[in-house]
Amino acid sequence: MTTTIRELAAGLAAGRLTSVALTHEMLARAEAHRAEGGHAYVSLDGEQALREARASDALRAAGVVASPLAGIPVSIKDLFDMRGQVSSAASLALADSAPATGDADAVARLRAAGAVLLGRTNMSEFAFSGLGLNPHHGTPRNPHDATRVAGGSTSGGAVTVALDMAAGALGTDTGGSIRIPSAFCGLTGFKPTAATVSLAGTVPLSRSLDSAGPIANSVDCCAILHAALSGQEHALPAPSLKGLRFGHTPDFVGAGVEQQVQQAFDAALDRLRAAGALVQPFDFPELLQLPAINGGGGLVAAEAWHWHRELLAARGAQYDQRVAARIRRGQQQGAAEYIDLLDARAHLRLIAHKRLAPYDAWLMPSVAIVAPEVAPLEADDTAFFATNGLVLRNASVINFLDGCALSLPCHAAGALPVGLGICGLAGSDARILSIGRAVEALLRER
Repeated sequence: MTTTIRELAAGLAAGRLTSVALTHEMLARAEAHRAEGGHAYVSLDGEQALREARASDALRAAGVVASPLAGIPVSIKDLFDMRGQVSSAASLALADSAPATGDADAVARLRAAGAVLLGRTNMSEFAFSGLGLNPHHGTPRNPHDATRVAGGSTSGGAVTVALDMAAGALGTDTGGSIRIPSAFCGLTGFKPTAATVSLAGTVPLSRSLDSAGPIANSVDCCAILHAALSGQEHALPAPSLKGLRFGHTPDFVGAGVEQQVQQAFDAALDRLRAAGALVQPFDFPELLQLPAINGGGGLVAAEAWHWHRELLAARGAQYDQRVAARIRRGQQQGAAEYIDLLDARAHLRLIAHKRLAPYDAWLMPSVAIVAPEVAPLEADDTAFFATNGLVLRNASVINFLDGCALSLPCHAAGALPVGLGICGLAGSDARILSIGRAVEALLRER
């Protein structure tokens, strides 16, 4: 099993590891990945990372350890300001922008926790796709099958963790951009309640739906990273699964699920039942209204258009044209349509509280399909947009409801990865992380 953040921290505490050695190893893997044509990082900051690692080792020797992240290398999605660097959102349209004069709040919190920041990771341009294709910097490939996507938009971040080029990745999630690549790459991802992590200093996509969180190798890794990012400790122990109440939804998020995903999901439910959990289906028919609610592009297109309209006018030719087309849908929405969207969201959130009230967590396949192949998506716009919509479908429900969710690997050994979504409403982050620990332990039993 891949080493976790807590295991690395224990090695640093015992003197079996140094931050410098660990950082050297991960930078070497990242350089080798780039030399072999990999596209996980858009830039590496090796010299600065090694300076941070040396400082961390010196502080540790003096008895100063800021957090379990002290001396641990992590990667940063190319949306977050890092002082002295350009935040390009993996786009040519921002590539010649002025370097940031300070860190984004999330980056500053990771620095304060003692993390070593290795570099900026590739992504879907402006975070506006669940597939992770990028025509400017190359497309990060799935570490389990290089013919397939890694998932987006935090594609590069997931690949850095999967290939041990970082112990954790800072990503964003507007409609699944943490959970989708986690599911496709066999990792754990946590989308927190949006308000818990500051997005100041981050290139926005949708002010209503954006959130920031971690991709890592375990629920505990995600909890450590989220504690640093949010300032909220979620150290609740894993509960007994016996007697926990899990609901799953055949309608909408349970419809049209690929056979391999359905089999892995059903097997996970069976294991939970065998462990004494109450697992039962429930109806959530109001979710069937979402395609109509978002038919004009939804909150994402409206809010992205607000931010991008001047940049698109000046530099539209430098955009990924598929991204530009999705953003321009927001131009067609007026104030009345935008308010209708906000009202629909508020109404559906009220309904969700009633539907989910009987359950400790809501379970769903994180993504309805396994990672699709890259070539057909690159070749055909129709295939790209149809697949992108299906990939985003399940995860985006949680953003629309302002909830929180984990994605845990639940596939059989040797199979393409599948993610199990463990979901809750706003403010239930501690409970979802705690339940996630218990479910993870069960799924890892062999």
